Amino acid sequence: MPTSISQTLPPTEPAVSKQPGLPSHGPEDTALLRLLDDTFESWGVAAGARAMTMPPLLPATDLARLDYYENFPHQAVVATPLDLTGDEGLSFCDETGCFPCSNLQPASLGLPSASCYAVYLDLEGRTVADDTLVTVVSWCFRKEQQYEGLRRQLGFRMREIVALGSQEHAEEHLCSLSERITSFAEALDLPLRKEAATDPFFDKGGSKAVLQRLIPVKHEFLFEDLAIASVNTHRNFFGDRCSISRPAGGPVFTSCVAFGLERWLSALSRRHGSREAAADAVVRARSAL
Repeated sequence: MPTSISQTLPPTEPAVSKQPGLPSHGPEDTALLRLLDDTFESWGVAAGARAMTMPPLLPATDLARLDYYENFPHQAVVATPLDLTGDEGLSFCDETGCFPCSNLQPASLGLPSASCYAVYLDLEGRTVADDTLVTVVSWCFRKEQQYEGLRRQLGFRMREIVALGSQEHAEEHLCSLSERITSFAEALDLPLRKEAATDPFFDKGGSKAVLQRLIPVKHEFLFEDLAIASVNTHRNFFGDRCSISRPAGGPVFTSCVAFGLERWLSALSRRHGSREAAADAVVRARSAL
């Protein structure tokens, strides 16, 4: 009988490293990631969300208008073409594994750290219904001080369910999905704790940050020390910045629920001991909800 991939390559995670370290996913990991994403997407679709596909690269000028580089200076990643036509030609440095700045053209494209930015930019200048929902999954990118297996990666996938419209709609979206996450985690026998977190959309030293400390606008669901999901309200920040309006006038309120897919894979595998057992738990939990 042929030896399977799972028998020859046990599902262990790479050690902590300062290098990006993009681990590959075998058949079991891939199937579990798809199962998780399908589960989270189905929650949005069942509530009336439109499933959309967004570009992974966004104009840096657009992200700057959303205060992205002020709020994420420690995580920001950009993309730029190479210029290898000069007299020096190819100047790849074997010692560092990097191209020197002289080979790089100006960076005009940003790699966002969350999927929802593309949704707001896509709806810029439009009027949307008071009960709008959109769900997307995108590759996201974060520069970390260190990288650790599936827990912290340079590139990872994030499923988001985004609400736009009235304030009541945005708030109810977070309440209903928070309950769904809690019920799902209980069915998975996955102990999570919900904690208030600093909302990166607001200046940490400004008046909005003071309000955020009084009324938290971001909560994370943590397994051990790892945040695997979050619920975020942005009030009318993106509606105002992107000129997304309600039918009755004025900017929309927005909120989003985010799931880090690789982080869920890591948490479930740690909890249940194997990818196969984790997948079985997800199937049972879906049936129980």
